[in-house]
Amino acid sequence: MIALLAASAALAVSPDAPESLVNPTDQKLRVRLNGELGALLPVSHTLQFSKAGTDFDLVKDGGQDNLFFFRRISADLDIGSRHTIVLLYQPLTLQSSVVLRDDLVGDETTFAAGTPMNFKYGFDYTRGSYLYDFQEDPERELALGLSMQLRNATIDYQSVSGSQQISNRNIGIVPIIKFRTRQPLAENAYWGVEADGFYAPVSYLNGDNNEVVGAILDSNAKLGVQLNNGVDAFASLRYVGGGSVGTNDDVTGPGDGYTKNWIHTAALSIGFTLR
Repeated sequence: MIALLAASAALAVSPDAPESLVNPTDQKLRVRLNGELGALLPVSHTLQFSKAGTDFDLVKDGGQDNLFFFRRISADLDIGSRHTIVLLYQPLTLQSSVVLRDDLVGDETTFAAGTPMNFKYGFDYTRGSYLYDFQEDPERELALGLSMQLRNATIDYQSVSGSQQISNRNIGIVPIIKFRTRQPLAENAYWGVEADGFYAPVSYLNGDNNEVVGAILDSNAKLGVQLNNGVDAFASLRYVGGGSVGTNDDVTGPGDGYTKNWIHTAALSIGFTLR
């Protein structure tokens, strides 16, 4: 990723570089490659495993009161002037270590106050999207579409000694509504807004009777500038958050299958687009 961004910046100022780094002129199928690097701040994050478990504040008591490395890669395939397919990979793993100030209970396991702990919150996701652009001007975009997101969640509470651990793992597919706009701001400059989100009863989506409610919102605002040779540079302010609450009847234990997980984060990043 770092090598890609460095090469993009170098080519952007090279007089001998081609007009576009990835696309021949006037082709109907055009690819755009995007990469971002920055810092992510957990603003709020609470977790609870089992109805008798602790509603645990990972920011206040779990060591997430810090900045974490943020990175993101995606590719856009433009089909003609109106249709776009977007593929995204977003790593989102937060690891921290603390000594517990109070007892922590989850899934019938009690971690006593004073226990050195390791926490892992992994919620990496891959997303595919389709967008239809309602504006004909190639320098403007006002698009709406649908996304399918594959989540790969791993949440671990583990004592440093390794004598106690609880783990929650989940893979699932989530349908999401997508919106994106990009508008000129000044010569060679632009602003943009993008949002992928949903709020729904997960039990309805899964076709079962479990009373589970879930939500996801991945949104950002960006300012960018078009450089030479088909390269854009931009700065982005992003919110990533969501969660779920409810009981999964398929869990065989330990615990009663109840989970509550809500996270809200903010990320500031810089990035490049090769177009």
